[in-house]
Formats: sequence, structure tokens, C-alpha cells
Amino acid sequence: MKKHEPKKTAKKGLFRIVFSRSGIMLLLILMQIGVFTITTFRLQEYSTAISGIMLCMRVIVIIYVINSEGNPAFKMTWILCIITFPVVGTLFYIYVKLQVGTRFLKHRLSTLKTEMSQYMVQDKDTVDALWASRSANARLSHYLSNQLNFPTYRNTQVRYFPLGEDKFRCLLAELKKARKFIFMEYFIVEEGYMLDQILEILIQKVREGVEVRFMYDGMCAISMLPYDYPEKLKHYGIQCKMANAVKPFLSTTQNNRDHRKICVIDGKTAFTGGINIGDEYINRKERFGHWKDTAIMLKGDAVQSFTMMFLEMWNVDERYSENYHRYLTPKRRELHREYGYIIPYADSPYDDENVGEEVYFHILNHARKYVHIMTPYLILDNEMITTLTRVAKSGVEVSIIMPHIPDKWYAFAVAKTYYKELIEGGVRIYEYEPGFVHAKVFVADDDTASVGTINLDYRSLYLHFECGAFIYNNSEIDRIERDFQETLEKCHKVTLMEVKNRSLLTKIVGQVLKLVAPLM
Repeated sequence: MKKHEPKKTAKKGLFRIVFSRSGIMLLLILMQIGVFTITTFRLQEYSTAISGIMLCMRVIVIIYVINSEGNPAFKMTWILCIITFPVVGTLFYIYVKLQVGTRFLKHRLSTLKTEMSQYMVQDKDTVDALWASRSANARLSHYLSNQLNFPTYRNTQVRYFPLGEDKFRCLLAELKKARKFIFMEYFIVEEGYMLDQILEILIQKVREGVEVRFMYDGMCAISMLPYDYPEKLKHYGIQCKMANAVKPFLSTTQNNRDHRKICVIDGKTAFTGGINIGDEYINRKERFGHWKDTAIMLKGDAVQSFTMMFLEMWNVDERYSENYHRYLTPKRRELHREYGYIIPYADSPYDDENVGEEVYFHILNHARKYVHIMTPYLILDNEMITTLTRVAKSGVEVSIIMPHIPDKWYAFAVAKTYYKELIEGGVRIYEYEPGFVHAKVFVADDDTASVGTINLDYRSLYLHFECGAFIYNNSEIDRIERDFQETLEKCHKVTLMEVKNRSLLTKIVGQVLKLVAPLM
């Protein structure tokens, strides 16, 4: 493995992108868009009849969009696109809706969910105890279990990591303990010190007879990893694949990225949270000041859900039947009441359920004292804005920590357009002055929390594959809240005057970009 300096500054990857295989694929996609656009305009020029047909199609499509199911913000964006670019917008919407690949993927995920349902059965005693403890959480449990096959567990230890460095050290230690299998699934995997250290252990574990599966989102092939990286790892005996690899043709499935971060070891230990595999996540490479991120480690019964989440995503493009029994572990017989209740959950753009947003709504709607939030992005739909402000107006303290140094200027510009309405509604907004917050944390009332991969933006809540864990009555929640308060000490509170005094250019850019916010 290569050696690296203790800390380095991020380098631009534009040259590598342009002259890579992925750069060629992106060029081919752009060429398709160009041909699609030019052809539609040329057809319109040739005949008034075609113009009339296109007008009728445009009206029909707009009526269909208005009456279709889904978030109103997405409908508004599509209608704006169709009105602004009548021909291209109309035909592109029809193209998107007729894609066979999208329907196939939805059917395949549904089939896998059915196959795994027998391993995701809810324990009745656990639910009865939860009803006695807090009925509101029992209702959430019912929804996640009955509708989506995500059971509620007890007998699961939780350990919270307030920084990527903390999680990384523990991850290496736990990987070294593996005896049967290691499953790793990450959104971003980038070559560097962090990946080298992990691969060194994985290669050694393969030599010891441990089964290792490694999966990452296909977007990594654009600028972070060679396109043939899976073949490189297979040379070491590591099973490796890209989830939703970027391909040189237009497809909306390529907009549904695998944003999850999961590591499962022997079915006994699981990690999730915001931390990917890249040196900036452990502050060995500086990109946007200090990188504030979080994660959790689970040990116990609830790990089984993360095992099944991984296997579901792994098998999306497989033709064989998975032997799930090989990866299951027996539940503990003794009851540890002090561990409280854990509900691991996943979100998919194909299940017609906004799971991540429902969990966040639940925490907000049932809070009595406070809800404290850390998120890197704030691109909200009307339902989330209404809920945040309504809860704040009812006397519950709602505080949000955002980055002060953003990773995406355009996303930050859109986020600031929500500040005025939120602050006037009683929501407190803070910016982390040392750098960038990448954590995805909700904590409420000293007894409830959610830690996972789900940001407060359209992409996480509607378009990506995500995961997280809802935690109730576990002592580690105290550490999560304490970390929030310690982070708050390094933050600047955003005032209404500050928002109003933003430059005219900043306001205009934010408002214009807000029109396409559902795509961001």
C-alpha cells in the first residue's frame, strides 16, 4: 500500500475526468442530449402539423403531471421545464416515464424485499414493551415493520462517534476481529490513506478465509476511482462491484445514487452514518476547513437489518438466489433493558414511501422540549418547512447546525433562501465556523435520536438510496446531545438582519436556483 503524508490539500480532478473512460461516457451522454434537443427543434421547424401535435402533447403531459402522485415541488419543476422548453421538456418527460429500466429495477427490488421478509419478522414482545413505554414510537414501529419490513429491536448496544477520526479508528479495530464475513457499502470511495488502511486489513482477512464484499456508488468512477477498480480488488480475492454504474446512455436510474454508508462484520457489528471512505472525512485532507461528521456502531440484534439492507442492494443485478441463512446470527436470549429500542431503516426511490422524511417528521411532531439537527444541506419541501416552523411556534426549541464553509456553493445559495422563513417561524439556525458539517443527526428530548445518511434535501429524501437508525431510550443519546452542544459552541447564530443584508446577487442566484431545487 502507498504511504501518505499526515495531511494534504485536495487536488482538482478535472484533467483526470476529461481524459478518463468516465469522461468519454459523460461526453457520450452530453452528445445524446444534444442530438435529442436538435432533432426536436428541427422537427418543429418542418411542419406546422408537428407544432400542433406538440402543443396537444404538451397540454396532455401537463395535465398528467398535475394529476400524478408525488411531491408537488417535483411537479412544479417539471411543469416549469415543459413551459420554458416546450418541445424538449415535453419529450424528455415522456422519455423518462417510458423507461423500461426504471420499471425493471422497481420490480427487482420488490422481489428481493419479498424474499427477505421472512428474515425481518417483528418480535411481538418487543412491540408490546414499546407500546407500554411510548405509544407514539410504537406507531412508528408499526409503520416501519408492517409497511417496509424494518423491525424494532432491543438488546443492541450503540456507540456514537462525533468525528470521522473516531469512527475510523474503531472501524479498523473491528475489521481486524472479523472471522466470517465483511460487507462494506459506501457512496464515496477515494484512494488515499483511509482506503489503504482498510484494504490492508481486507486483503489479510481474505487470506484468513473471511468473505469480503465491497460495494460503492458508480459515481466514484467519474473522478475518484478507475473504472476497472472492481477488477483490481477481485485480484486480491475481494468481491467488488459498483452500484448503479454510470453508463453512456440517458437514464433516470442514474439519478438514483446509492448514498448509503454501511459496514457489517460477522452479522454482529454494524456501522452507519455520514462518513465515507476518503481522507477528508478523517481530516487528513483539507477541503472545506474542519470536516465535522458523525457515525454510530451497533452491536447486537439490530445488526441483522443492516446485513439484509446490504444483501438487498448487492443482489439487485445478480441472477442467483442468495443464501441469507449464512449471514444471520441468533438473537440474544437475555434482555438488556438499558439498551432501549433500535429501528434500522432504509429508504429507496422505488418503494413509494418517503421513509427518511417520515422518521424526521415523527421526531419533530412528538418532541416536547427540543429537536436538535445537524445537516450539510437545507433544501426543503413545503411539508418540512411547515413542520419545522409549526413545531418551533408551539414552544419546542428547534435548532439546526449548518456548514459555514459549504462544499457546493449552489446548494448553499439555495439553503439560504429558506433562512428567513425558518427564523421568522422560530427555528434557530447556526453555522459551524471551523468548516463543513457533513453529519446527518436528529436528537430530541434526551431520549430520541436518528443517525444515518439522510440529508435535509430533495436528493436524500426522494431520489437516493439511504439508511439510518432510529434510537430510543438508549444512554448513548446523551452523548449525541452533548456533541451537539459542544459543536454549537463553535457556531455562529444566523440572525434575521444578517439574512436581510445579503447581497442582491446572492439573493437572485438563490431564488433562481430554487426553481430547480428538487433536482439538487
